[in-house]
Amino acid sequence: MTSETPDSELPISLKGQLLLATPALHDGTFDHSVIFLAEHSSKSGAFGSIINHPADTTVGDVVPHLSSTPLASIPVYRGGPVGTQQLTFSSICLLPNSSVSFQPQISAEAATKAIKNKNIIVQATIGHSAWAPGQLENEILQNTWFTLRPIPSLLSEPLDPNLWKKLLSSISPYHALLAHAPKNPLLN
Repeated sequence: MTSETPDSELPISLKGQLLLATPALHDGTFDHSVIFLAEHSSKSGAFGSIINHPADTTVGDVVPHLSSTPLASIPVYRGGPVGTQQLTFSSICLLPNSSVSFQPQISAEAATKAIKNKNIIVQATIGHSAWAPGQLENEILQNTWFTLRPIPSLLSEPLDPNLWKKLLSSISPYHALLAHAPKNPLLN
């Protein structure tokens, strides 16, 4: 008898994956959300940021002492319901192997340097999204989220509410139908 864990019981990390809210998740915070997961483990839970909900303001408007810096014109996004009193910077970058990486909570100095690189998107977010251990896994089992590996074209897409529809439609014809369905089919 060995002490190895069967493959079916191995923890799977979703770190670096995108979460797309299912149409059933239509509350104000996560409605049509695309979340880039920065961390995920069965023991510590998950952490990420919504990347497609602009807050209709800029860094210079929110943080006056940055209004004369290159960061001033960066749009601010609503990253999630946790820590909404804090503005943080993150980066989405294309790696040499054509994969896409998400780096949360980078410094203003690192964000200023990253802005100059055409293979990096710098985002400013208010708040983030977080899950307790087992919570995200349970929500996925309840069909609350679709998971998707980020693709290089993500860096050329506008990070706006339409991103959810584009990414969901790219999964399959079934998902495309879901993406284009009215929010309330009874009103159709």
